[in-house]
Amino acid sequence: MAPLSGLTRVTRLFEHPIVQAPMAGGGSTPALAAAVGEAGGLGFLAAGYKTPAAMHEEIEQLRARTGRPFGVNLFLPQPAAADPAAVEAYAERLAGEAARYRTSLGETDQSFDDAYDAKLALLLEAPVPVVSFTFGCPSRTAVDALAAVGTVTVVTVTSAAEARAAREAGADAVCVQGVEAGGHQGTHHDDPHADGAGAGLLPLLAEVRESVPLPVIATGGLMRGEAIAAVLAAGACAAQLGTAFLPCPESGAHPLHKRALTDPLFARTELTRAFTGRPARGLVNRFIREHGPYAPAAYPQIHHMTSGLRRAAAAAGDPEGMSLWAGQGHRLARAMPAGDLVAVLAAELAAARAPSGAEPMVSG
Repeated sequence: MAPLSGLTRVTRLFEHPIVQAPMAGGGSTPALAAAVGEAGGLGFLAAGYKTPAAMHEEIEQLRARTGRPFGVNLFLPQPAAADPAAVEAYAERLAGEAARYRTSLGETDQSFDDAYDAKLALLLEAPVPVVSFTFGCPSRTAVDALAAVGTVTVVTVTSAAEARAAREAGADAVCVQGVEAGGHQGTHHDDPHADGAGAGLLPLLAEVRESVPLPVIATGGLMRGEAIAAVLAAGACAAQLGTAFLPCPESGAHPLHKRALTDPLFARTELTRAFTGRPARGLVNRFIREHGPYAPAAYPQIHHMTSGLRRAAAAAGDPEGMSLWAGQGHRLARAMPAGDLVAVLAAELAAARAPSGAEPMVSG
């Protein structure tokens, strides 16, 4: 039997070309990933910010819910490149927020995901169908090891250069993330002088496809089947949606976050470093307006610094102090079970791809 092509290795994972984005911080859950998979899409767990034991537990919960393929997303370890003086200045700025929410700022000297190697080892011992990577490109050694146990590898990219690095590493596919996407931009190297920079999904998709002969999953602001049809027509093999799945009952997003997606008070999004020190797209609220312009390029230090503030704001029922990650299409969010959403998206996709202008049938 001939070996499967890279495209086939990816497309055999789903019935519908719909991927539920891995959303670290609580959005992704075993229930959500299972529901998406059972409906014919590809569900994802997010291992970022989790211990290896917590990642393993979620995988076991997901396996108990479904026999369908699924993926696990890993964050690449980040270099310690923050300016300590800038971090300290931001901490002083946020002292009022700590007083407001009656909590303390988090310690900024914590290491970030130093359990990456342990998580990778677990995924090699008990392989999963797909592993994707964000915030960098894995080593060729890691990709080859995953391939040896039958795991498909996907690298998130935001430029053609990053896509070429993924190809050199031996990745099976790339997830092309447009600037419209909610949450963190998955750039491999955070440029402190590039706030707000980034290419829109369709032009970026075209550039990446001309640069590397790899299957492409497209993500960024996609909320309807018609948009999925557009990226498939542009050469993607699947579309990855995150914000669209946030309001689903299976999502672990906070209820305030879910409601804010369609609340007129949060009408727009922007890229900000306010909550984590790395550009991430969220609904513009008081915290972003007051602190975003002053937040330094210091990830994960700022993430750790504000984690307690964000939890306290949620506990106080105040969305103005929460990180309300959302893509540019957030106003189109629909609150329905994840399986139903996959079915609706698939129907919209089929309708968008149906031939138009056909001659009407005439009975005789």
